[in-house]
Amino acid sequence: MKILTHTVKPKIPEALAPLEEMAHNLWISWNFDAIMLFIRLDYDVWAQSSQNPAKMLGMVSQERYDAVAADDSFLAALKETYAKFLAYKNRPTWYKGDYTDSVAYFSMEYGMDPSLPTYSGGLGILSGDHLKTSSDLGLPLVAVGLLYRQGYFRQYLNADGFQQEEYPENDWYNMPVRRCESVNGEPTKIAVEIAGEHIVAQVWEVSVGRTALYLLDTNIDENTPANRLITATLYGGDKDMRIRQEILLGIGGIRALRAVGVNPAVTHMNEGHAAFLALERIRELMSSKAMSFAEAVQALWATNIFTTHTPVPAGNERFGVDLLEKYFKGWAHELGIEWKAFLGLGRENPADDAEPFCMTVLALRMSAYANGVAELHGVVSRDMWRKLWPGLDAAEIPIGHVTNGVHPRTWISSPMLELLDRYFGPRFEEDPTNLATWDRIDRVSDEELWRTHERRRERLVVFARDRLRRQMRRVGITEKGLVRADDALSPSILTLSFARRFATYKRGNLLLSDPDRLLRLLSDRDRPVQIIFAGKAHPHDLPGKEIIKELVHFSRRDDVFGRIVFLEDYDMTMARYMTSGSDVWLNTPRRPLEASGTSGMKAGMNGVLNCSILDGWWAEGYDPELGWAIGKGEEYGDTDMQDEVESKDLYDLLEREIVPTFYDRGRDGLPRDWIRMMKNSIRDTGKRFCTHRMLMEYTDQYYLPALDNARRLREGDYQAAKDVSAYMDRARKDWHSVAVEDIRTTAKPVMERGDTVTIEARVRTGGLEPEALRVELFHGPVSSTGEIYDATRVEMKAGNAQGGAYEYVVTVECQTTGKHGYAVRVLPRHADLVHPFIPGMVKWA
Repeated sequence: MKILTHTVKPKIPEALAPLEEMAHNLWISWNFDAIMLFIRLDYDVWAQSSQNPAKMLGMVSQERYDAVAADDSFLAALKETYAKFLAYKNRPTWYKGDYTDSVAYFSMEYGMDPSLPTYSGGLGILSGDHLKTSSDLGLPLVAVGLLYRQGYFRQYLNADGFQQEEYPENDWYNMPVRRCESVNGEPTKIAVEIAGEHIVAQVWEVSVGRTALYLLDTNIDENTPANRLITATLYGGDKDMRIRQEILLGIGGIRALRAVGVNPAVTHMNEGHAAFLALERIRELMSSKAMSFAEAVQALWATNIFTTHTPVPAGNERFGVDLLEKYFKGWAHELGIEWKAFLGLGRENPADDAEPFCMTVLALRMSAYANGVAELHGVVSRDMWRKLWPGLDAAEIPIGHVTNGVHPRTWISSPMLELLDRYFGPRFEEDPTNLATWDRIDRVSDEELWRTHERRRERLVVFARDRLRRQMRRVGITEKGLVRADDALSPSILTLSFARRFATYKRGNLLLSDPDRLLRLLSDRDRPVQIIFAGKAHPHDLPGKEIIKELVHFSRRDDVFGRIVFLEDYDMTMARYMTSGSDVWLNTPRRPLEASGTSGMKAGMNGVLNCSILDGWWAEGYDPELGWAIGKGEEYGDTDMQDEVESKDLYDLLEREIVPTFYDRGRDGLPRDWIRMMKNSIRDTGKRFCTHRMLMEYTDQYYLPALDNARRLREGDYQAAKDVSAYMDRARKDWHSVAVEDIRTTAKPVMERGDTVTIEARVRTGGLEPEALRVELFHGPVSSTGEIYDATRVEMKAGNAQGGAYEYVVTVECQTTGKHGYAVRVLPRHADLVHPFIPGMVKWA
């Protein structure tokens, strides 16, 4: 059946035209004044549209439009808000660099607003906050992702409390996305060959303030029914579907940028899903500049950035050799490398024919810059991937860290933001990079801060009751039974919240380990506690679903009903209510399995106090003046023992510290100590864990150096890259001949602090000149197991040549007491290498 289609747009009066422009720019998602315009336009329609401004505009009646177009008050508010929008887009920004080159940010998901459900959880929310902050800072950054027809699943619970999933269809023509078109009005499309099939994707654009996000969509007539499903569901399907999605994201994403006229100099891979982009960039350069594979790698390695989010090996995407052969056998030929060498790009041990192909390994091998998402996660990542760099000390593995953050104006509730704006001044909004502004929290009176927070708790309770009523009605509860929902929770008692993905390591049921002790906390007449749970388990994670079911069953007990609730279908809207209206934000992962976590940051900025395991961001964010730590950062081999110890510690904290501090009130009814901790939490979390700090670190540590590398390496028709490639080819061929043959030292068995020690080494350089090698003294204290720790690296100077070997020497001072050790090693050296830590290229004495 042939169907002819056309698009119908709302007929908006000219006086209200700015509404459409703002509805299609997600700047609105962090500006409550703009949201209020749409609420004023028609509150009922706003609610019916699920708070989607773009959709709402097509639902408002023409009569209502005509009435509002004649309303002086509304028009004045519209004029003021639109002027603020234009001022934001045009005002000077933190970034003062060149806009000739850009950074392309790739992510599998983006969580920016409930009106655009292209996210599943923390990774997507971080990506969304990344783009919003990029806009605030004025960075030359564009982003790429996929446009999912169904997005992530919607969660609902059956009568037994077991999670079920549904996948509603997204209507992109009523969402804040616009199809990219040529000057002739034709849709912008790209093509990718996937296993011999010609896949076409059209490109859509999302405006995020100043930043553009481009999303690829295969649900078009040019594709077969099977290939239209590639962008059907986020994280849906089997391994075959996943690799097809990741080919489209990485390879198709680069082509999409070309199609819209963007030629990024630097790429940033947010997780390994987009790692195939490195192959496409190499292929392009080989084709356009007649370069070899090795030369193209050197030209681009220094311009790739990779952020890993996964703290366990099993969480990293791996594909079997059969899938790689199906999709990439032709690529090896096109790139001019052997098939085994191609597979080795994604293997920790390239010689192991049984090892699957890992996207994280590919990203690490193709990126000069790599980072974890918290200080502890950086340590875990360096240890997890140390096999890629045999011979390197774990601390030197070239994986750094940039601790995650959250976008304050998205996640701080509007009443709290209004309070902070009033006391912090206009610089808080206009110059968010001035982190010292957060110190002004002490200007806010205790009374105002507490009153604002209490209003947010009241709003949370109203929201939760409404959600509970809907949940109960859907499973068949009668109107008489629904009355119980109106009695659930209290707007005035200590409220704990636990909301996150229900993976088993997050231990959402840790508080149920001692039901009697929990019951005493919940039912205390004078100092009661209530708890709100929310979160989704992966559709295939049965243990995670069982934890949800256990919580739901416990919450239905007559002796706890209304004191514990589980709210289904956790999303950005619910997260905003919970992170701003709770009193305590609870997080109980098994250390060190939480890479970072960001929900606690959102809570902290709202004055909600964190109580968490010392894992992820809380390992560096914790201070006893702004929250509580469960345990002291211990790691256990026995998980049952860990659960027992840490659950008891959590109960102790609640009984001895958290509950008494909350209910200890003065004559004025204010919990002064609690409010003091709230202020500390707002100040510290705002300064240290906002995305403005995060993006400034990414810019200084990665974006600017990578942009400089791109400009330098492409000069002279990429001559510098060709020189590095020639050097690396020669160094690899001669590396087997490089050796440290002898070490001599002037050190006596016992030295005094201040004495100097001279170390000499004879190094055989093979066919390489001394200036092509970096010979280092590696020295520091020695542990009880005989290993050097807290090492210092000092370059040794080349001296006389002796029969194909060179004498190297260095003198160091004895600065600290204790047992010390020395070792000598050789690394490659070239002026255009970002760092000398090349996998497999380190020689020790």
